[in-house]
Amino acid sequence: MTTLKRVDVRVEGIVHGVGFRPFVCSLARRLGLAGRVRNDVDGVHIEVEGALAGVEEFLTALERDAPALSEIQHVTVVSGEPAGHSGFTIAAGHPSGPLRALVSADTATCDECLRELADPADRRHGHPFIGCAGCGPRFTIVRGMPYDRRLTTMAGFGMCQDCAAEYHDPGNRRFHAEPISCPACGPRLRLHDARGAELCGDPIAGAVTLLRAGRVVAVKGPGGFHLAVPAADEPATAALRSRKHREEKPFPIMVADLAQARRLCEIDDLAAELLTSRARPVVLLPRLPGAPVAASAAPGQRSLGLMLPCTALHHLLLAQLAEPLVLASGNVSDEPAAHKDADALTRLSGIADAFLIHDRPIHVRADDSLVRPMAGEVTVLRRARGYAPEPLALRRPATRPVLACGADLDSTFCLAQGQRAFVSQHLGDLENRETLRSFAEGIEHLCQLFGVRPEIVAHDPHPGYLSTRHAMAIPGVERVAVQHHHAHIASCLADNGELGPVLGVVLDGPGHGPDGTLWGGEFLRADLASFERLGHLAQVPMPGGSAAARQPWRMTAAYLGDEHPGLAVARRSPWAEALRPAPGSPLTSSAGRLFDALAALLGVRDKITYEGQSAVELEQHADPAERGTYEAAVRGGDLLVVEGADLVRAAAADLAAGADTRVIAGRFHNGLAGAVARACDTLRQATGLSAVALSGGVFQNALLLERTVTLLRAAGFRVLRHVRVPPGDGGVSLGQAAVAAARDCP
Repeated sequence: MTTLKRVDVRVEGIVHGVGFRPFVCSLARRLGLAGRVRNDVDGVHIEVEGALAGVEEFLTALERDAPALSEIQHVTVVSGEPAGHSGFTIAAGHPSGPLRALVSADTATCDECLRELADPADRRHGHPFIGCAGCGPRFTIVRGMPYDRRLTTMAGFGMCQDCAAEYHDPGNRRFHAEPISCPACGPRLRLHDARGAELCGDPIAGAVTLLRAGRVVAVKGPGGFHLAVPAADEPATAALRSRKHREEKPFPIMVADLAQARRLCEIDDLAAELLTSRARPVVLLPRLPGAPVAASAAPGQRSLGLMLPCTALHHLLLAQLAEPLVLASGNVSDEPAAHKDADALTRLSGIADAFLIHDRPIHVRADDSLVRPMAGEVTVLRRARGYAPEPLALRRPATRPVLACGADLDSTFCLAQGQRAFVSQHLGDLENRETLRSFAEGIEHLCQLFGVRPEIVAHDPHPGYLSTRHAMAIPGVERVAVQHHHAHIASCLADNGELGPVLGVVLDGPGHGPDGTLWGGEFLRADLASFERLGHLAQVPMPGGSAAARQPWRMTAAYLGDEHPGLAVARRSPWAEALRPAPGSPLTSSAGRLFDALAALLGVRDKITYEGQSAVELEQHADPAERGTYEAAVRGGDLLVVEGADLVRAAAADLAAGADTRVIAGRFHNGLAGAVARACDTLRQATGLSAVALSGGVFQNALLLERTVTLLRAAGFRVLRHVRVPPGDGGVSLGQAAVAAARDCP
């Protein structure tokens, strides 16, 4: 006699929108089992019964063979009495109760869908919105949980008979694929002129014709609008840069495939893996000499940001155009990208000559993510589409729900509950009114989506930060101030699943310090709950205050004083003004301002048009083959001090002696890395700590990071660096959440 068994199974993790229910249904039917599966607020709930051997194989295969896009975090199995189910079905989701299920990030079009897209015999041939249970939009179309079509922006599109048959067929890979559509029933693509009037003909062919004529076309992507021009078209690229008021910040470039990518950049195995990953980020890669890219696309850069198509629409556009595209964010400089059709037609009317749009709404704006291979690993520099809102694990769980409001620049926020930390997509700079609105709306949406009601709100202690003001306006919560540079190190610890203590090195732009000065070149002893300042870069005044951040020559004057009066930087700027800093000029230990001083000294950058520009361009200017170095004194005392001025003086002496500026820039990078390593060695002797965490926006510099990591490891240190969240201010919210959770632990 066959032994029957019934189990109730609850699966938690990323199991919504990744084909998990169809996988469960197919598995159960293949094993001859009965029952049902449904989405609920916890994840996926399964009732399954049948022969004992079949149920046991089901439980084994459930985790072993789960869909590639899923991430199972916890499985609970409870035995019960068979209920007499006949067959196995997918039941409607149950949205009641506290929400604990996760939302998948948007996923690039899969290979199977691309084969159908290119097959003239397939009914979805050329369909810009093709997708299946394993690919397509997720986070950007979800309005609520659990993940069912009625709670996405696809709710307004009724399925045709053929799509409905696929949706209900357990043997079809579109079985319960919520964004399912086809040309008969799905979203419709349209091409509009600059005044908003719809143009006749095939929208993609029309867009390609305009692009080839040098026109700017706004293209609706998965998380917002992009502005497109052919990447090799200098007049079109220059026109786009002028219209966007984006003076020099590099544009990303979309290529059709790896073959096109290899004509522009050095592509090794890691780069190829990143470019073809399901997240489809922009990947910052070394540019090939003579790469056919317009000078205005990435002026003065030895690197290019490349990405492959993330949607079927982009595949179709690139296939017809047959050349790479500049794909800039759909905004005027410093604004968030437009993601609603009416807003795009209004805000981008003075930039775009045409609009390639469709009628599937974007519910959540999400920029393109940016990653960079550095020091043998990958670092996420901007975490957005393809990564957010998938959670990171906290080693020290949040016993009460936490909202961390992050920093004002490169803003993100973070929700933490239990062991999960949800870092939002990159939002931008909160000084922009629309970005601040997106920040507030994004917090409310994620709280609703994951059923989190914060009891603790973590924030930067700087009273002038808009993120801090937002935190202060939330009623009925406990507030926790987290010092900015401690948050950086805590972010690195959380990124690496570590608790500390470590030696923390934060090289960053100026940030509010507890002593009233502007920190940014810090050596800390830190764990998740606390920190102690052990040392810093020597402080210098910032002549003109915030003006020094826009005019780097001021920092050159602050470091050199009246030494080397014959230098070109002194002749081309009002040097005397900077030599007489106004009373009350703030003191700073910022490594970012040290890079400013070198950039202006070497004639790389006298005026800043975007955050971190001088540091970016100084790295690009440096000769990576240079092994010479400069020595910066490391002085002991109550606080260790690294004399950054020694590096500036040595560089000025070399410049006066006629040395090549690229060699000088290389020696400066080597000298700063050496100073960091020697300072850490001194602090190891005092503290006994042999693990070093590196954080702060300056460590987005691949040359500096690689040299620093190499020297630290050679000295016997264990080095922690950012991988999954940015080292810059985009990672601060995670650090704040980790600190608040650690301090709240009983």
